[in-house]
Amino acid sequence: MRTEDVLAAIATGLWRWDNASGTFSLDAEAARLLGLPAEPVRLSEAAVRSRFHPVDWNEIGGVVNLAIAEETLAESRLRIMDEQGRVIRTVRSRSKPLVEGTGHQLVGTLQEVAGQAPDAASRTPVTGDWRRSREAFLLDAGRALAEARSTAEVLRVAASLSMPGFSPDGLAVFGVAGDRLTIIGHHGQSRDDEGPFASMSLDTDYPAAEVVRTGRAIYLPSPEEYLRRFPVTWPLARRFGRRSWAFVPLVVAGRTLGAWMAAFKHPVAFTPDERSVLTTVARMLAQALARAGVAESERELSLGLQRTMMPVLGPGIPGIRVAARYVPTGGGLQVGGDWYDVIRLPGGASRPGGNGRGAGRIALVIGDVQGHDVRAAGLMGQLRIALRAYASEGHRPDAVLSRASRFLYGITDGDDGESENGPRFATCLYLEVDLETGTVDIARAGHPDPAVRMNDGTVLLRPTAGGLPLGIDPDTDYPTTRLTLDPGETLMICTDGLLETGGHDLDSGWERVRKLLESHDGEDLEELADTLVEAVHGPGSHHTTGPLADRREDDIAVLLLSRRPAGTVRETPRRTLMTIAQAEPERIAEAREQMRQLLHDWADGDQLDSAVLMVSEMVTNVLVHTDGDALLVAEVACGETSRRLRVEVSDTSDELPHRRHPGEMASSGRGLVLMEMLAHAWGVDPRGEGKSIWFELDEPGTTEGCCG
Repeated sequence: MRTEDVLAAIATGLWRWDNASGTFSLDAEAARLLGLPAEPVRLSEAAVRSRFHPVDWNEIGGVVNLAIAEETLAESRLRIMDEQGRVIRTVRSRSKPLVEGTGHQLVGTLQEVAGQAPDAASRTPVTGDWRRSREAFLLDAGRALAEARSTAEVLRVAASLSMPGFSPDGLAVFGVAGDRLTIIGHHGQSRDDEGPFASMSLDTDYPAAEVVRTGRAIYLPSPEEYLRRFPVTWPLARRFGRRSWAFVPLVVAGRTLGAWMAAFKHPVAFTPDERSVLTTVARMLAQALARAGVAESERELSLGLQRTMMPVLGPGIPGIRVAARYVPTGGGLQVGGDWYDVIRLPGGASRPGGNGRGAGRIALVIGDVQGHDVRAAGLMGQLRIALRAYASEGHRPDAVLSRASRFLYGITDGDDGESENGPRFATCLYLEVDLETGTVDIARAGHPDPAVRMNDGTVLLRPTAGGLPLGIDPDTDYPTTRLTLDPGETLMICTDGLLETGGHDLDSGWERVRKLLESHDGEDLEELADTLVEAVHGPGSHHTTGPLADRREDDIAVLLLSRRPAGTVRETPRRTLMTIAQAEPERIAEAREQMRQLLHDWADGDQLDSAVLMVSEMVTNVLVHTDGDALLVAEVACGETSRRLRVEVSDTSDELPHRRHPGEMASSGRGLVLMEMLAHAWGVDPRGEGKSIWFELDEPGTTEGCCG
């Protein structure tokens, strides 16, 4: 008896689909099952397609492609429709793809699903709720895996996936290290169970190893099938009590990275739909693991660069406490141009012009090379080394920055050093600190000014003279500004990322940082550094954005230094000092702002305004009526009954001011008149070279707590 007759006797038809020519060949039984006359026929693809439910036909391509990739049978259920569009039966197709060049042929059988009435066929769930659940599951799984940022997160997502209708109870992800199969992570097994699978030769007769070797999935629907195909490693799997296993390759860009195992406590037939879901999840899982691996490699490289480029701040410097933080912007390699450094300087006698006392000195450096890429990080490393070299030679701060500017100009004077916006440059703040006296000499190259937190919690932004950023003009001068850091006071220097991150500009960002510094007790510098970074860069910062519409992210570097008091901190007056040069009349506005910051907690607002007005008049008179610079010294200390503000403005002119009686239209001559009206006391004191004009204001109140 012919094979065709045997198949016809059991209501099974034969068909052949030639994908290249787009034709179908049906025997008599297959034609009958499709609702055609029971005789062999050759039809076009369009004629056959009209007999299938359109949803089922659209899914045939995916089933066939999966079977070709896995070199397995293509199985599916198909609803047959009559000429009026009614479902008359459901058939099961089992076909073998035969690949020929770029095309393929599908040779297989059609058999009616028994025990199902025609009207029931129209309600079959093959393309109903299960498929909709599958699509929703794959969308959710893809979104969750795409959001995972590390290998651990990817594995947690994979373990939480609940597949529609056949969720596994055990998962494992295998990787490849040389010629060894390793286990990256697992779920549903205890930690002790991973021992035999931790490092296995790829030649081992184990399903995951074979999947990695061949790049083809392995489905084991029963323990008997597992034992038949992999008898050597069956004892390893038997003790888990599973009934079915799927081992699917993890492939990215045509390369097999490993294998994914899904194990089931219940029997799973691994139908085409189920294999399709597993294969799709494996592809998404492979992509997620590859992304996580790249991200982790970049993070490790970033940490390595940071460890190489940033100094280790140990406890080895007597008399001071230092804390620092560096936070990358979060994009790319997470490295950029921000840096800080603490440099031990040679003794005073070794420096040209040194006093020979040998007092300990250190240099604090903070800077920001333009850009957030590897080139910026490389320039930062070179510039940091150059600054260390110039500082170690004993140069003054202005000379260190001048030499550094010429160095950066030289190495970026060409195409290799240019960014999208032109030649690279760097801002920098260089401070030389005398640990014995607390004297700080500062040179600034286009960088934000330093800030000082005093012992009573007052925070002042210290305006300093400065020049252009490094690398723009090789002949730029960098004037030096001097201030004194008293025991217990804290100096903060930072890059603009600490101020501008979160949609702030420099002004609003400084107000945010100033409040944080004022609210801290200043004792634990490490805690203060964490507080600054968390408030600016942490989750809470997204709820306190600045006045700008868009959040601007930047690298953050911050360095804190505090002088250790020898014993109990002695209450020192609140003091500020600044020089206003003839060529810098715009710094009068900075002097007014210094007074407002110094008197931030003054009880009488009118007195504060009076003090600001008198300071403005005194400094302006020096710049207008003399040829020298104005030195402003302001101090708040405890008086006999209340706090007292004393302000002195000194200059080098010997000519004393005279009280005049200006008319209504006069544009000058009111300075002394204002002080006589507004100050509680004032005067003019001649000095060896020049003079000093001063005034005092007593704050309303009592001495109780006036200095604390």
